[in-house]
Amino acid sequence: MAEASAITVIGGGLAGCEAAYHIASRGIRVRLFEMRPAKMTPVHRTGYLAELVCSNSLKSEDVGTAQGLLKAEMKKLGSLLLECAEPSRVPAGSALAVDREVFAARVTETVLSHPLIEVVNREVVELPAGGIVVAATGPLTSNRLAAAIRELTGEEHLFFYDAVAPIVTAESLNMEVIFRASRYGKGGEDYLNCPLSEEEYQRFHEALVQADIHEGHAVDEDRVFEGCMPVEVMARRGKDALRFGPMRPVGLHNPRQGGIPHAVVQLRQENREGTLFSLVGFQTRLKWKEQERVFRMLPGLENAQFVRYGVMHRNTFINSPRLLRPTLQFRSRPELFFAGQITGCEGYMESAATGILAGLNAARLYRGEPPVVLPRVTLLGALCDYITSRSGEDFQPMNANFGLLPLLDARIRDRRKRYLAYAQRSLAELEHFLANLQD
Repeated sequence: MAEASAITVIGGGLAGCEAAYHIASRGIRVRLFEMRPAKMTPVHRTGYLAELVCSNSLKSEDVGTAQGLLKAEMKKLGSLLLECAEPSRVPAGSALAVDREVFAARVTETVLSHPLIEVVNREVVELPAGGIVVAATGPLTSNRLAAAIRELTGEEHLFFYDAVAPIVTAESLNMEVIFRASRYGKGGEDYLNCPLSEEEYQRFHEALVQADIHEGHAVDEDRVFEGCMPVEVMARRGKDALRFGPMRPVGLHNPRQGGIPHAVVQLRQENREGTLFSLVGFQTRLKWKEQERVFRMLPGLENAQFVRYGVMHRNTFINSPRLLRPTLQFRSRPELFFAGQITGCEGYMESAATGILAGLNAARLYRGEPPVVLPRVTLLGALCDYITSRSGEDFQPMNANFGLLPLLDARIRDRRKRYLAYAQRSLAELEHFLANLQD
């Protein structure tokens, strides 16, 4: 099956799987390289394709949010991952969260069973010299391949540090203290909530800011992506920083004690069985023993059993504004595409969505058709425009957000109505774009 004319996709993460699937869906053979399980990363645990290594949440499905709109666009583009996410979902209020092993297994099975996709479990140490290539190696690109990309770009990689939240067992939680609820009642009682009094919060905050971090992780905090800020870093910004961040109590009524707690830590279900929960917003670089000591100060977590500790790792991304076109083609080598977090888009769905576009354009180039640029009024189009056109001097990763979109023709004061208007315009324009796309 391995043919010289096949398109090469490097990386079996979210972006790579979407790219390979979309190329193969257009009748073109694909060789998808994934180094796991032969060579593992510091945070992956399995050899599955599309393994989620941070949160198991794919965020909101509400089309009136940026994440919900991006998903709606991806569905119109035929997203493989969203198709696999639906039967893998676990309760998470208005968010789409999945059992990470069930999800990854479904993606892996779908990709492996496609007759036009050949999966090669081998580390790629240099970019192929010829043919069409999609590089979707992710933020944990291996050192040797990263060196090859650095040589190609002619400049040093940028980098930032990413952090992962710990996971605890449900049976170890004190449900006499913890209560079930979703913020403002959205989605039923999908989250577990650990309420803190003002005194409990102050003790926890003091312990957190004084806790010991892993050696080698005293990094430049300006290089830590805001959306993955370690909880102890955020705590040092001020005594109430966490209460206005991941520990905000608004919209949560404690049915046992009455009223709104001074602060709350939410736990999100990690698997279908409901036996594992992650601490929402508690990405951390604390030493493992310190995580046990400090996080067990939280009401309801006094005897918490940790099945995964929070970890911190280096994430690599290229200076996309200087190196990529909005089509995700490398400027000086048009047959080479980049997709996923290595481009500087941050987030699961953002990574996957760029994989769809890279796959679509790689297939078009293979057929002798011009690659396309998505309309800027679509969220994916706006995100790709941002990462490939803004100043490269201080480029930092970016999530999907409504601030990327061009302003509406008419001003709408109500924020909810304004966001829905953005969504309506984006989806209508994407429908028109796809209807006129000869593919």
